[in-house]
Amino acid sequence: MHNDVLDSLNDYPFDRLRELLGDTTPPGGCDPIHMQIGEPKHPAPDFIGPILTQDMSEWGRYPPPNGTSDLRAAIADWLTARYELDAGVVDPAQHIAIVSGTREALFMAALLAVPGTRKGERPAVLMPNPFYQVYVGGAALAGGEAIYLPAGPETDFQPDFTVVHDADLNRTALAYLNTPANPQGSIAGIEQLKVAVTLARERDFVLAVDECYSEIYTGNKPPGLFDACRELGLAQNGRDIFKNTLVFHSLSKRSNVPGLRSGFVAGDPDLIRLLLRLRQYGGAQIPLPVMNASAALWRDEVHVSASRDLYREKFDLALELLDGGFGATRPGGGFYLWLDVGDSEAATRALWGEAGLRVLPGAYLARENENGTNPGAAYIRLALVHDLETTRVAITRLLNTLARSA
Repeated sequence: MHNDVLDSLNDYPFDRLRELLGDTTPPGGCDPIHMQIGEPKHPAPDFIGPILTQDMSEWGRYPPPNGTSDLRAAIADWLTARYELDAGVVDPAQHIAIVSGTREALFMAALLAVPGTRKGERPAVLMPNPFYQVYVGGAALAGGEAIYLPAGPETDFQPDFTVVHDADLNRTALAYLNTPANPQGSIAGIEQLKVAVTLARERDFVLAVDECYSEIYTGNKPPGLFDACRELGLAQNGRDIFKNTLVFHSLSKRSNVPGLRSGFVAGDPDLIRLLLRLRQYGGAQIPLPVMNASAALWRDEVHVSASRDLYREKFDLALELLDGGFGATRPGGGFYLWLDVGDSEAATRALWGEAGLRVLPGAYLARENENGTNPGAAYIRLALVHDLETTRVAITRLLNTLARSA
């Protein structure tokens, strides 16, 4: 009496974490520190408060299906500036879809892109391993077969689409790429992005690039999908510059407002049109006041830069304390530490039970590769979302606890 695919989706990371820790409680007198979830704790920009309440009547109106023209214009301007595009390349009416955060949209990308069959076979969905769990759920419920591409140290923590077997490429309908990546913080280089775009066009599949961490970085600004599309410059051949591609952005991480549930998808206008049709059936639009606040956030870079500086300070501190331990390195982007602790579940239990530090086992963010190994099994993920002093306490507890366990 239900969709039996749901029976295979019983391994959501945070459900498994609760089961792993069971009734374990932190030691007495130890204030728990939760670093298992990527929920930003930096203050939200003050200026959005008055915007959310300036016209209370807007809360009583159904929002337009694809947002306000002002919000789409703000996003188009941001994309143009961020990726150094020529004015007018991004058309707010054709290239942008407003969504309730990127999680919903990334799930719907599979419903959009995966057909019943692909060249007479079950469609394939390419994704990195480790991965964001929504990619797996979307692929499964769309009827696709997930193909996990190793994204460990041997590939600089990014998947290599060029090694996919030709037979699998022939039936590929969708490929997910995450840069900066969750959980490792790795960045896909511009050449890798260009190869992925070119391959998507040659094999005619949808390339979905998840860039929700793109504005959190401690070094150079990471390249993105639209940089690759700009350099490939296919518009001059009569095709849209973003053909076969979709990029996903959110305010949750960039602007520290995960509760707004505000994001967008941009790219191929034919795909955007179909995504909007799909959302008419299964997507709830964000409220009008949230759209107004979102437009203001996309137009402001001051708060983004300030937040980026805070993350930079926390990484500086954490890496100084770790001093290279557990393979700790500065990620290219995002706000996670991806630490090699040998046994992710054992370390997670010890950190919670002995130090009140809650982290996520890397094994829960990955599946076994073809060689039978789980690429996340040795790692734990820590989200550096707290203030500087809490970060200091957390890393100190981690060092003391895992030193005892060694």
